[in-house]
Amino acid sequence: MSHLLEIDSVNKSFGRNRVLTDIYLKCETGDIIGILGSNGSGKSTLLKILFGCQHAEQKFIRIDGKIFDKTYKSRGEIAYLPQDSFIPQNKTLTSAVKLYLRDKTRVNMFFNDPVLNNLQFNKARYISGGELRYVEIKLLLSIDDVKFVLLDEPFNGISPLNIEIIKDMIQKSAKNKGIILTDHDYRNVIDVANKRYLLYDGGLKIIKDKEELALRGYMSKATVSKISF
Repeated sequence: MSHLLEIDSVNKSFGRNRVLTDIYLKCETGDIIGILGSNGSGKSTLLKILFGCQHAEQKFIRIDGKIFDKTYKSRGEIAYLPQDSFIPQNKTLTSAVKLYLRDKTRVNMFFNDPVLNNLQFNKARYISGGELRYVEIKLLLSIDDVKFVLLDEPFNGISPLNIEIIKDMIQKSAKNKGIILTDHDYRNVIDVANKRYLLYDGGLKIIKDKEELALRGYMSKATVSKISF
């Protein structure tokens, strides 16, 4: 079943600094939307507003025609990966995963993974930041009834080998979800996304040609020449 998420007319300021101005974004099942932008451009703020944990002076969020104020309050709509870990440090990975997946068979399948099969009974505080990030990303992508997943800095601290595994997970999950992600490493965003946007000067611009990234001042022409869409 296909689903549609729209966020419109988003305006957000911090004091006198206008960060987001009349933002519009549409995400459908099958979309992997990568949001690029310099540090401080408002990428994380936009995801927080979309999830409902950040106030905005103005916003309009609609999922499958239904209007939402705080999407996190509605089960099965949106899952969100913040920059900081959301699994409590004193919980074992198994107990944390059970809260989301519940079914014992699915929990066992979750840990049938060469990255995780020796970690499931460890408490979160005793595994590396990269391993914990891997668990959280896989967990959110594994929730069947969630229509959309927001990933803020998903590749941060992840080993190069596991980054490729995560990209594959994201692409497979997009068969029945819409995914919006942003990361400071633009190469991974560009590589995994099938739609790319640039957030700059408070506005959101769809990027259909990589040359636009140089024209908009996001990267140099030399850097643009080394990437591919």
